[in-house]
Amino acid sequence: MTTPEAREQTVLEAVRKRRELVNEAIPEELPVRRPERLYEASRYLLDAGGKRLRPSVLLATAEALTDVEPLSQSYRSFEPLDDSEPVDMLAAAVSVEVIQSFTLIHDDIMDDDDLRRGVPAVHREYDVETAILAGDTLYSKAFEIMLDTGAETDRLVRALDVLANTCTQICEGQSLDVQFEDRDEVTTDEYLGMVEQKTAVLYAASAALPAVLLGADEETVDALYGYGLDIGRGFQIHDDVLDLTVPSETLGKQRGSDLVENKQTLITVHAREQGVDVDSLVDTDDVDAVTEAEIDDAVATLEDAGSIEYARRTARELVSNGTERLDVLPENEAHDLLEDLADYLVERGY
Repeated sequence: MTTPEAREQTVLEAVRKRRELVNEAIPEELPVRRPERLYEASRYLLDAGGKRLRPSVLLATAEALTDVEPLSQSYRSFEPLDDSEPVDMLAAAVSVEVIQSFTLIHDDIMDDDDLRRGVPAVHREYDVETAILAGDTLYSKAFEIMLDTGAETDRLVRALDVLANTCTQICEGQSLDVQFEDRDEVTTDEYLGMVEQKTAVLYAASAALPAVLLGADEETVDALYGYGLDIGRGFQIHDDVLDLTVPSETLGKQRGSDLVENKQTLITVHAREQGVDVDSLVDTDDVDAVTEAEIDDAVATLEDAGSIEYARRTARELVSNGTERLDVLPENEAHDLLEDLADYLVERGY
């Protein structure tokens, strides 16, 4: 039987190989041109790194759908499920990563964050005006890049619709997240709905787009979209757990920062439902002022209420539901990778 550690290494190696291909493709799809400052700012976070999990999901789904050996075909000329022209799946993968980068730039401006991926945020490295324009440029470029996939016209129109709807939902989810910070009570369903829009829809698009571009049937498209929604929500909930349970030096930011900043999470929503006075768990709203002892005490209270375990269990259930949706795919190595990747998202540490 494969150990969790061995499975994690398999996933990390599979993601690494696909990440390298995506990293090589980014300068090809998004070259720096005039005005150089705008395009340098647009490329800044993309060049800073990132796990490339969403494009890895997209590429692995294409392999699973077409029942080919992983990494055996050129992603630039990927054979569809019928006799139509090959599709540039690497361009599609870059498109979803460009969308991800656009959201990060704007999130950092809204949150006035200083760092992202170990480097100054775009609005710190350049300025707010340039960062806004860089995010807007990435948003529009994502559609241009998707247009270069060479898919059949009807499939391409559908793919652009998926991408546009995804961007709309991300903005709606971000808006809800901001509103929730000023509300005393948020229900579990409201929180899960916000997470679905803000985080999960891009995983859903990453899983469904290969089915759209390669000519799969509607049942397969819907099942893969559902897979992405479930693992994306599980991923975000697991991140909420890690924010409280992983040491600050490992996280790369202050542990418990979500709690200090009064961000609603499934943990705090559940705790309030159990009668916990969440607002009194820490005495400051300044991340730099909170102490580790305060966070330890807050975590102990949340553990006693069963809220952290509730979040862990919910994340695991979502991933289990998501992987069941993969039954529409052939049994093959890429199928197994998608299951293992889902498990990795809710089991990993930092």
